[in-house]
Amino acid sequence: MQIFKAFGIEISSFSVGRILRKHYKNSNPGKGEGPSWLTFMGHMKDSLWSVDLFRCESINLKSYWAMIVIDIYTRRIIGFAVHAGDCNGVAYCRMFNKIISGKELPAYLSSDNDPLFRFHRWKANLRILDVEEIKTVPQTPVSHPFVERVVGICRQEYLDHLFFWNSIDLQRKLDQFQKYYNNTRAHSSLEWQTPKEKASEEITAKKVVSLDHYRWKSHCKGLYKLPVAA
Repeated sequence: MQIFKAFGIEISSFSVGRILRKHYKNSNPGKGEGPSWLTFMGHMKDSLWSVDLFRCESINLKSYWAMIVIDIYTRRIIGFAVHAGDCNGVAYCRMFNKIISGKELPAYLSSDNDPLFRFHRWKANLRILDVEEIKTVPQTPVSHPFVERVVGICRQEYLDHLFFWNSIDLQRKLDQFQKYYNNTRAHSSLEWQTPKEKASEEITAKKVVSLDHYRWKSHCKGLYKLPVAA
């Protein structure tokens, strides 16, 4: 996806797989599959967000909860919020309100059936914000695919490769990943666009990079390096 976005060269996943298998013994590129019967949810422009929680451990082995909210239509990360220690309804409301502060709210918010999202204060907060909560199908992860996918990418491509010290450090690193994910990372489900490009809906001429004149641009403090015009 990044090769196509940068250089305008179409290359299949099978070709990439052959190259990786030849040069990297431990590589095992998988073939991603998109969502099935809930694909239509992704066409609800500016009206459906999705929320999820995941837990991280610092270099001191202290647990932190991170909340993520994404826009289903553009796959854009709306924001992250971090909480140290055990969570309750008040903490969830505080995390969610921090993420949505200053942003135009959607009509619907998708969440799973985790008991963590059944706190009375959580539901009351959504009623005050006039946001209707949509619950996914119990014990059916495919009914909540978009945000689960983003959480998986955040873990596998980012958090598994770095350390953090405390909640402030984790929040700063997640904000850096949000900027990279929204503005730079190409997505096959968005026809090789970034979430920022998808959100703008502007049709612009595609700029490709010459293979003879390019350089590498670092993101997330050097964790990612992508090709750009020299």
